Amino acid sequence: MGGVARNPRDEALATGTLAGLPNAHFIDGAWVAPSAGRMMDSVDPGNGKVFARFASGDAADIDKAVASARKAFAGEWRRMVPAGRGRILAQAAALLRAQAERFAVAETLDSGKRLLEARGDVAGAARAFEYYAGACDKMQGDSIPLGPDYLAYTTLEPVGVAAQIVPWNYPISTLARGVAPALAVGNCVVAKPAEQTPMTALMLAELLHAAGLPAGVFNVVTGTGKDAGAPLVAHPDINHITFTGSVATGQSVMRAAAANVTRLVLELGGKSPLVVLDDADLDAAVDGVLGGIYENAGQICSAASRLIVDRRVHAAMLERLVARVAKMRLGHGLGDADMGPLISPEQRNRVAGFVDRARARGVSVACGGHAAADPETGLGWFYEPTILDALKPDDEAVTEEIFGPVLAVQIADDADHAVALANFTRYALVAGVYTSDFARAHRLAAAIDAGQVYINEYFAGGIETPFGGNRHSGFGREKGLEALRSYAKLKSVAARIG
Repeated sequence: MGGVARNPRDEALATGTLAGLPNAHFIDGAWVAPSAGRMMDSVDPGNGKVFARFASGDAADIDKAVASARKAFAGEWRRMVPAGRGRILAQAAALLRAQAERFAVAETLDSGKRLLEARGDVAGAARAFEYYAGACDKMQGDSIPLGPDYLAYTTLEPVGVAAQIVPWNYPISTLARGVAPALAVGNCVVAKPAEQTPMTALMLAELLHAAGLPAGVFNVVTGTGKDAGAPLVAHPDINHITFTGSVATGQSVMRAAAANVTRLVLELGGKSPLVVLDDADLDAAVDGVLGGIYENAGQICSAASRLIVDRRVHAAMLERLVARVAKMRLGHGLGDADMGPLISPEQRNRVAGFVDRARARGVSVACGGHAAADPETGLGWFYEPTILDALKPDDEAVTEEIFGPVLAVQIADDADHAVALANFTRYALVAGVYTSDFARAHRLAAAIDAGQVYINEYFAGGIETPFGGNRHSGFGREKGLEALRSYAKLKSVAARIG
């Protein structure tokens, strides 16, 4: 065909979709139609319109994918020299960067998030493959000194076939942070993306195959959690499960994994505190709060959904926040808005329920608090950026994960009180601390129960820093070199030589 290729964003704005989006499973290096012939709609949350269709998989499709991965695990991938695996992952990173805009636009259409955020997610995914490409040939065991008559050492081996259950809020970045280290160690993978956001997982499968990944090493089956996800986590030939999602579903995954004694990494969400002490740079703290709670419309497991602010700066902090939030513009992710939609009408209703109940029991709604739509089209599933002020520690808006653009403000008397409030919920995923006293910052970082603590910049770090939660936020770690151990089994060898 002649002519000039259209920019993906321009194409999506003109047509509401992208041409050539995948609509089948990716199994054994090829597109495979669903066994039962069923299809599902993919809906753009920014306007509520269907923009693509994809395969609705079931246990038969999962069986095919797992069998393909099991066969591939016995083949060349795990026996490939580590540097060879690294070259393929590096090539995947390069290809992803070359196709970044198409991936980002597809992510925006699927999830509703702003294109700016989707571009960041795709760049982060490329960085994940680049990072673990460099780690492939650096996984070393230890030698153990038992004396001159013995040789003892440890080795790290791939666990086998790893399942990835991917959430809808960060489809490509969550997938990449699990798949890249799993492949780096020499495992094979079967991924089941969320039924709301399947596109970039399928696109990534094709890209990895083009980068040189052998057939069967990475497979994607799309469909619902009930029809495809449940058979995957219960499959006896799965050796490891990485699941990101709700506590309730994570508990079901644990029960399914127990039957086969399958290894697990669980990331189950959070109700993360951002502590602002009386000596903090308030302007920097406001920036941290706004990014921490309103990015992706608050649909982030590690969102700064609780602001714990010292009483002495509470009024000043709230005044700054309300003024900034009042200027935020809602709109479709492909536009230039400050916040996009929620993933579905059901999620919007859930968020609205929390706020409506808070209002009914007398909680101060400092701003927002209502369902909304794209002001240009009147369409989409939006909710106003909202602040609930001066909440008690046991208020449900404090203790429960709302997963929307709702900030719960709590007032602390001092640093010790802030720590007590921070640790009050059942979650312990991440936390933030803003203070100009670095010694106090590190004392709080030690005292707050969280898998990761950010100081004076919320979401600080990157693929290099391990990530994961404690208590009801789950267990196991992703990202960083620590993630490699999640996908490796340690073998110890001891030999008498004297």
